[in-house]
Amino acid sequence: MSTFADQNFADVRFLTSVFDLKQLPPPDLPEIAFAGRSNVGKSSLINKLIKRKNFVKTSARPGKTQSINFFLLAGSIYLVDLPGYGYAKVSKKMQAAWQVLISGYLAKRENLKCVIVIVDLRHAMKASDLQLVDWLRSQNVPFLLVYTKADKLSANQRSKNAAILDAGFGLPAKERVMFSAKTGMGRDSLIQSLDSFLV
Repeated sequence: MSTFADQNFADVRFLTSVFDLKQLPPPDLPEIAFAGRSNVGKSSLINKLIKRKNFVKTSARPGKTQSINFFLLAGSIYLVDLPGYGYAKVSKKMQAAWQVLISGYLAKRENLKCVIVIVDLRHAMKASDLQLVDWLRSQNVPFLLVYTKADKLSANQRSKNAAILDAGFGLPAKERVMFSAKTGMGRDSLIQSLDSFLV
């Protein structure tokens, strides 16, 4: 397969919304999933990654994505947008349903190459982010941490906050990416990392 950077980003289309594991498309292509707390900038990151302005719709209302959404990139890679987690105003019943859907997908999807775990660089580590990372580790699911909204901090503050998050997640700086959907900072590093998972 050609590298992620070589893909034709003009050739990306919405494929399907999955509300039940039985609705998953055939596992015939490599998949990259995107996970993060509600309003962490997930849609903006995907849009910047594929060089499209509003392809994945961003929402001011946290908890709007209620299904696993599949996008097909250049007929060769699935980009998978997972529901945001950690948002209190979604009912407990809905949160539980998401949990079953997301964990079932992540644990059993054999063609899943990597989960991009998106964390807001401006804030201290959240328990729900650490829980996800620890769970992915326990299931041997490959993941990459991406610290978003880097443009909103000074270079000094970025380094400080990133070091605190690195320590909290227990990983070296080389195993995560600092990213800004606004400026494009970190996009090349993210693509390089994705290529290493897709090999």
